[in-house]
Amino acid sequence: MTGKLYLVPTPIGNLEDITLRALRILKEVDLILAEDTRTSAPMLKHFEIDQKVFAHHQHNEHKAVAEIVKFLKEGKNIALISDAGTPAISDPGFLLVREVLKHNLPVECLPGATAFVPALVNSGLPNDRFTFEGFIPVKKGRQTRLKELIYEQRTMIFYESPHRLLKTLEEFIEYFGADRQAAISRELTKMFEENVRGTLTEIKTHFEENILKGEFVIVVAGNEKPAPKKDKDYYK
Repeated sequence: MTGKLYLVPTPIGNLEDITLRALRILKEVDLILAEDTRTSAPMLKHFEIDQKVFAHHQHNEHKAVAEIVKFLKEGKNIALISDAGTPAISDPGFLLVREVLKHNLPVECLPGATAFVPALVNSGLPNDRFTFEGFIPVKKGRQTRLKELIYEQRTMIFYESPHRLLKTLEEFIEYFGADRQAAISRELTKMFEENVRGTLTEIKTHFEENILKGEFVIVVAGNEKPAPKKDKDYYK
């Protein structure tokens, strides 16, 4: 029999958010692939998980895929975890899952923690339809992506790092408008969790006056107006 690849979500801050099933899988698999073994070590130690752990990140993902497929074909069960949250969501994992499926090997993703869902739900913005954009390109393709989203009517969700937050908010104001409603969540599930709601201008002012720390989830309301006819091909 072949082995199975498990995608196992891990807490984004509060260790109590891990599921019982996730703990069982991590203790039963033959090996664990971690985005950063140093980051995952404290969590694994806390839950007394002593399986072999190997690094699997964006810098070695292409080279490691073939070896992982080989292990699965030999019958080994493997768990993939990221530093926090669900693997392959703005983290390594997509290439591995695609390759494993190409070889007709089983893949199973456990439900669990991810940062954008609580940020969206507690933003107070419409969540019946939304688009997850993750980290927008830092340089090449950044302006193109923002132009594509000007007339997006669904609620938009972005991830951003502390040192780029203010610049990103400035660009959002430029492309989406100063009065566009938004919300930012940071340090979700942790002791100093913060949720800020208001217009993009109000939110930018808040973070100009406060310490920028932690990972940020930005939720932006969609454009209430559809693209004018003359701009239908604006982003094509």
